[in-house]
Amino acid sequence: MSEIINRLLSDTNRKFNAAELDVLSAYFREMMFTVLHERGTGHWGGASSAAELVTSLYFNRLNIDPKNPGWEDRDRFVLSKGHASVNLYTVLAHRGFFPVEDVHSFRKLGSYLQGHPAMNKIPGVDMSTGALGHGISVGLGMAEAARLSGKKYTTYVLTGEGCLNEGSSWEALMVAAKYKTPRLVLMVDYNKVQLDGTENEILPLSPLDEKLRAFGWNVCPNKYDGNNSADILASYDWIDSDDNWPKAIIYDTIKGKNVSFSEGKNTWHGAVIDDEHFEIGIKELKADTKAKEERL
Repeated sequence: MSEIINRLLSDTNRKFNAAELDVLSAYFREMMFTVLHERGTGHWGGASSAAELVTSLYFNRLNIDPKNPGWEDRDRFVLSKGHASVNLYTVLAHRGFFPVEDVHSFRKLGSYLQGHPAMNKIPGVDMSTGALGHGISVGLGMAEAARLSGKKYTTYVLTGEGCLNEGSSWEALMVAAKYKTPRLVLMVDYNKVQLDGTENEILPLSPLDEKLRAFGWNVCPNKYDGNNSADILASYDWIDSDDNWPKAIIYDTIKGKNVSFSEGKNTWHGAVIDDEHFEIGIKELKADTKAKEERL
């Protein structure tokens, strides 16, 4: 860990700016890539595409208390694409929910950091996920619970294309539109690649914004780069701009981001990172982190 990153992480109870978030996201990618190499298992592609999205939430947006993970008034986050768990674990650890060194136990026999998030075992995880298509339904339930009990917390659900291929997602979208569920935000990690191929090869979602709008959601009209922290922070301004709920934001991202051989490749959805590829990839990731540190 560089002196710059160590300084940034010395005080996590504040809102980080875009340049700082870019540095943290790059560093977290290094750690994710290293852990997945060490373990020989896990999902690099979708974890990497969501790095800035999850980092920005936990280091700029969410109203949470790592010392009290079960705080009733906390904001909720549902990682519907639960296979990207190494991303969530890395961010939660550095945010103070559990020791950073524990991330290296990912998927080891007996480790509480399982392949998919487990809410009853991992501090900071609001919902056990993994079976694609459940996240929006669960997030809707959380947001409706807030409405019915007079709570003011916000629920954020992060999905990928796989989640939106499931019919249960669209049932939840319709129900949320019916009740105009307040403080429910759908964030789409739109990397356009899945396990077996591209989105267009598997099940085209385009035009996704028009479909979500037709289902009754308030869809952000702007196009945002989900791998650019400044764009993500700008999307938060849009969330705060009115009270027309529920809201959806589509973020264009790149699967396997910042490793040349994995960008946009479905073969790197969950492939083993062997020694040869690790040496190439980690050099690229470290160079990206250094370049972003120099912009601070």
